[in-house]
Amino acid sequence: MRWSPFLGVPLIVALLSLLLFKIFPLKSHYSTPQNSLRLFTVEELAPYNGSDPRLPIFLGIIGSVFDVSKGKSHYGVGGGYNHFAGRDASRAFVSGNFTGDGLTDSLRDLSSAEVKSIVDWRDFYFRTYTFVGKLVGRYYDSEGNPTKYLKGVEAKAARGAQLMEKQKNEEAKLPSCNSRWSQEEGSKVWCDDGYPRLVQRPTEIALTGKMSKRCACFKEEDLSQSGLEVYEGCDYFAKTCRL
Repeated sequence: MRWSPFLGVPLIVALLSLLLFKIFPLKSHYSTPQNSLRLFTVEELAPYNGSDPRLPIFLGIIGSVFDVSKGKSHYGVGGGYNHFAGRDASRAFVSGNFTGDGLTDSLRDLSSAEVKSIVDWRDFYFRTYTFVGKLVGRYYDSEGNPTKYLKGVEAKAARGAQLMEKQKNEEAKLPSCNSRWSQEEGSKVWCDDGYPRLVQRPTEIALTGKMSKRCACFKEEDLSQSGLEVYEGCDYFAKTCRL
């Protein structure tokens, strides 16, 4: 049998592909070459707050630093989000406190739902802006390695996601009330099939640290079960309640 030079072509292509993959590995959506990342101290990050037109605008969240210069109208001086520039003010993303001690990276005492919300914000910045480095301190050590605090935040956010999914599945078992508000009639809730009752959200305390209720529709034969609350001023067998 004569050897054909074409038999070696697939092997050569495979070897070249492997070589190119080692030289130019595939990058994930969030990946950034490690040698291009910078480690910031709090003092080094501060000047990138939009006040110096010669510098880009940087923002930190959970220790990750992003270049948000393309959003200068929002993050620059006079912008609605300028309080986030030049610092890590992670807590303010859910607290709404944009002054003084509210502009902190500490997430202590926040609920799992709130921590998950902040992690979601960080993911938004990964998708939308350029990841440029890490802030040394609470979330990353002096060598850029994640701290125990960061791992705890990630775990709490994951727990929040699980609880939210559980709550969603639990509430899907009971149809929610219809609701509407108008200036003429005010607020009202009603059920097309069943009777409106206030009921405790099953995972709300674990999820947010607070107790809350929602309006769900119950069949007449289920109204005797414990934990159901009739709206104040609403008849027991009314299908519509004006609040």
